[in-house]
This record gives sequence, C-alpha cells and structure tokens, in this order.
Amino acid sequence: MRLEQLFEEVPGTTLFGDPTLEISGLEYDSRRVGPGQLFFAIHGMKQNGEQFIPEALERGAIAIASESAPDPRSTGKPSSWVQVANARTAMALASNRYYGYPSRKIKLIGVTGTNGKTTTSHVLASILRCAGWKPSLFGTIEYWLNLAEGDERWRAPNTTPESLDLQRLLHRVVEGGGLSAVMEVSSHSLALDRVAGCSFHLAIFTNFSRDHLDFHNDLEAYFAAKEKLFLGSETTPAPAFAILNADDPRYPALRAGTPSRVVTYAVDAEADVVARKWKGGAGGLQFTADTPAGPVEVHSSLPGRHNVYNLLASVAAAVTLEVPPTEISQGILLVQVPGRLEPLELGQPFGVFVDYAHTDDALRHLLAAAKEWQGTGRIILVFGCGGERDRSKRPLMGMAAGEADNVVLTSDNPRSEDPLGILNDVIVGLQKVRANYEVEPDRARAIQMAIQKARPGDTVLIAGKGHESTQWVGSEKILFDDRHVAREALRQLGYQSPGE
Repeated sequence: MRLEQLFEEVPGTTLFGDPTLEISGLEYDSRRVGPGQLFFAIHGMKQNGEQFIPEALERGAIAIASESAPDPRSTGKPSSWVQVANARTAMALASNRYYGYPSRKIKLIGVTGTNGKTTTSHVLASILRCAGWKPSLFGTIEYWLNLAEGDERWRAPNTTPESLDLQRLLHRVVEGGGLSAVMEVSSHSLALDRVAGCSFHLAIFTNFSRDHLDFHNDLEAYFAAKEKLFLGSETTPAPAFAILNADDPRYPALRAGTPSRVVTYAVDAEADVVARKWKGGAGGLQFTADTPAGPVEVHSSLPGRHNVYNLLASVAAAVTLEVPPTEISQGILLVQVPGRLEPLELGQPFGVFVDYAHTDDALRHLLAAAKEWQGTGRIILVFGCGGERDRSKRPLMGMAAGEADNVVLTSDNPRSEDPLGILNDVIVGLQKVRANYEVEPDRARAIQMAIQKARPGDTVLIAGKGHESTQWVGSEKILFDDRHVAREALRQLGYQSPGE
C-alpha cells in the first residue's frame, strides 16, 4: 500500500518525502522492523519511541511516523516522514486501513467497565461458540483465536492489544473464517486510542467504580475514557447496540450520551433483560432471565450476586445478536472462568476460592457472594494491594476487607515499592473498621496461614491475583500462582485431589 493511502483518514498529518512510497508492513517495536516497513515512533509509559528511530532505520524502515517533524541535521534519513498530531491515533487508523478494516467484516463486541469484563467476555464467547459464531476472544487472561485451522491461545500481554497488534489479530480472524470476536476494552486502551477506527457491532457496560486513578488522575477522567466506547467520533463509529447496566449510577449519563440503540439489563431496576427469582450458593447460580426474545433459563457454576449481572449482560448481548435461548443456556452452562471465584477442591471440609478482586468494590462483591452461602462458618480473607498503583484506594480496600471474619494482609505485586509501606497504607483502612487482621508480607506464607486457620464450614477467599501466575517484586516477575500455593497448603494438611 502507498504511504499516502495509509494516512488518508488520519487527521492532522504532514508528509515529507515521497508520498507514493510502497509500504511492505507496519511496526512500532524497532526490534521487529523489517525492510520496506513504516515505523511508528509512539510514546510509551516510560520511553519515547523517537529514540528508537535510528535502530528502525538500521533494520530497513523506509518511512517514519512521529509527532515530531524530521530533523534536517540528522543522518541516515528515511525515504519519507509523516508528522502526525497523535502517533497512537495515527497508528490505530493507519493499521486499520492497512489490514482492510477487518472489524467491519465480523461482529466485533466490546466489553468495558470496572469489574466483570473478563467473566462477561468469557460467558458471551462461550454462548457464541455454542451458536456457531466462531468467536475469538481478547482479554485479561488470554488471547484466543478461533480459526479454520484450529484454535490458538496465548497469555495476554495487555487486556486490550495495542492497536497495530489488534488489527493484525482481527485480520487473522477474518482470514481464518471467524465470524465474531469478543474483546475486553480497558480504560487504558480507550484513553490511548488502541481501538480507534474499530467498528463495534455491540458494546457492553458492566459497572463503574474507583480504579486506575494512578493513570486517569480522577474519577471523571476514568469515566470519560470508558464512555468513549459508546460515543463514537469522527474516525470511530459508535456501536450499533449499547448493552447497559440500568442499576449502575452511571447508566443515565451513558444512555443520554450514546447514539447507539440501547438494550438494558438489571437486577433491581426495570430493564429489557432481568433476572427472575435468582438463587445462588457456592456451587453457582440459577434463574430465569426475562428477555424480549422470551425466557432464558440460566444455570451457571459462577456464584454471587455480582455474577448475576455478568450473566445478564451476556444474555442481553446474545439476545440482541438473535442467538436462540436454548443456545444461550447451553453456552452459560459450559463456561469456566479461570481465577474468578475459582474453587479449589481437594476433599477439605471448608471452601477455598481464588479470585481476581483487586478494587474495594470488587472485594465487597466477593465477600457478599461468600456470605450468600456461608451459613455459620467464618470467612477468612487473604489480600493485598499492588505497588505503583493508586495509593488512595489502599485504605478503602482495607475498609472493604473488614467485612471478613479474619483477614490476612499480604503482598500483591509490590513492584518497586516497599512492601511494608504498601501494607501500612492498607492497615489504615483495616483499623478504621476495627477489622480482625494480621499481617504476613510473604504471600505464600499468608495463604498457608489462612488455610491452616480454616475449620469445617469456613470459607477461605484468596483475592487479588486470580489467574495470574507471577508475582512482581522489584523489576522481576517471579513464578507465583495462588492456586498452586493453596493446593500445596491443602496437601500439607493431608488433603488430596481424587486420583492423587
């Protein structure tokens, strides 16, 4: 494709050099640049991509896209240079054009919200698979391509892929005969224009609460990022349908702002899709969802009131896509979501669950779910707060944790921060609500302590990391999986899985 064609739909560009240059490929990582390619010098969280322009040129790049104009004094100039107003936006729009607008050729579904994105995405993908929609999935846990030659799965480096990677993946979905894709759309990706130019057929809003203020600075900026998915712009169409949680306080603003056709779901408010007489326990949920297409019977292994919402969101989306009720029910029945209230069963007389809850709101929902089935036993909670993230939510997490009968406070990806300093921030909240807590910075030891405390009928909740298999300490990621550690602690107490 010619250079000038790539940037026809990118506003605010100035082209230096030959506009008819044929571009063989696009890249934003200088280490992956090949001959004849265009290199996007984007600004990262810690580094400016312009510093890698010399390496890109050495590897064969013939054109550069940057927010800066070319330096007339520099040596080793490329054949062409494109100055853009925003390198990330330009990369998203140019890569969308380069790969032939792949999102227009499938049903692309975006899921955003503070909590519930992963569960809702997995449930909806399972429904679509049962319905023969050949869905691919992009989210926090994994990227999964459903292709004619077979499935491909790998661990997700980001919740939402970088724009160029995303367009490549969507192109592969189209070429591989895929009919749909379900994608978690994070607030970071919206703020950084990773999904600019994408044509979403349907977008789902789960809920909104405090998170990521280390990146967005305040709640309104955070909400504005989420809202972008439903508004559309000059370069990015609004989704055809918006599936909105009518029980969430931000629902009126979203409904008023979106030009999309709105379909609502709720537990308490009047809505298009509602749950009738839901019942829940440690083994999951069951209810009838009333929908415009008729009743949908829901039987799910996912426990907790918060998962009623996730299931309703998936049902509302599937009904909007005209999936038959029986196939919706079957898809829900089959789904398992790693690290989301995932039970660990080794024959012990108490419950052990691993969950991803890492906000105060998610922690409250987690504890509320456990109380739905708990009976007379105690709830023992293991949790921590991440380093290099919003410090102001740490005491709030501590206050939310106070709903547990016993709390073991520990480390959770401290990164470069002092783990004890993080724990002290959380203790402020624990003390404010007079929680029954103890502190053990070593996460493996903390999990062992909680399981050793458990008596018949108790529930141990291990929160914060869910599906993650590493612990980030300093600049190093070490292998660490809450599920493996918990299972080993149970084995040390004499419990074992069937067949062991």
